[in-house]
Amino acid sequence: MSDTAAKKAIVDFVLKVTKEGSPDFVPVAERIAVFDNDGTLWCERPVPFQAVFMLDRVKALAPQHPEWKEKEPFASLLKGDLKAALAGGERDALQVLMATHAGMTTDEFRKIVEDWISTARHPKTGRLYTEMVYQPMLELLAYLRANGFKTFIVSGGGIEFMRPWAEKVYGIPPEQVVGSSIKTKYEIRDGKPVLVRLPEANFIDDQAGKPVGIHTHIGRRPIAAFGNSDGDQQMLQWTAAGGGARFMCLIHHTDAEREWAYDKIAMGSLEKALDEAKTRGWTVISMKDDWKRVFPFDTE
Repeated sequence: MSDTAAKKAIVDFVLKVTKEGSPDFVPVAERIAVFDNDGTLWCERPVPFQAVFMLDRVKALAPQHPEWKEKEPFASLLKGDLKAALAGGERDALQVLMATHAGMTTDEFRKIVEDWISTARHPKTGRLYTEMVYQPMLELLAYLRANGFKTFIVSGGGIEFMRPWAEKVYGIPPEQVVGSSIKTKYEIRDGKPVLVRLPEANFIDDQAGKPVGIHTHIGRRPIAAFGNSDGDQQMLQWTAAGGGARFMCLIHHTDAEREWAYDKIAMGSLEKALDEAKTRGWTVISMKDDWKRVFPFDTE
């Protein structure tokens, strides 16, 4: 990160909560920092990467479902038209999600994700999706952990989509990933216990669901929260509502040259949260002004 006011705000906060004897000192056990994933830790354009994963899964499963050629939203997906396929919003997205993410064991799904994430590449850069992470955020994660913080992902993305690679990419182990989930069922297959993924939503970890997910999975209110959209607003509000020193931060996509410049996106926007950040004095990081590098492969 460049030496700007945003970086100073982060460093000042960390110094306050980690200095023994400081009135703002926070014990190590309570140093919880939460991060959205899409658009906060890695890129989300031209569409969120799990949507691309769903598209690839539709193509892979299409031979088993000849009816998809005439049935929406699958017909549009098979033509590569993501915009038309998801025009029905959450209803269509959920239909595709269930068709492509359920019906197998948790181990089978993990292997599918691992295979995809190891080969799938971003359409603009040609880089692996796991290379499309933000270098300053990797540095921030490491900085916080070096100062006794435990870092968590709290994302609207699928919890079992993120867990197979989050530790390798971010240093965040699977037990520190909170996300949306579908229901699972315990079964005995061929004499062995398995968990089977069912075509039914269990929990949506977005907007007002994020504080619920934090409470359910973490059990402590964070003292620092980082997001990039209105879907993260409640998570930042929940963090801010605690006592003592708090740090709330939004990543603002302002760099059309090195990444993208946008406030609105097909599956999210940054309007209400940005207004609240200005009103309440939350830190806003401008990608263009505050980051020397965007991706690890960039040159300064």
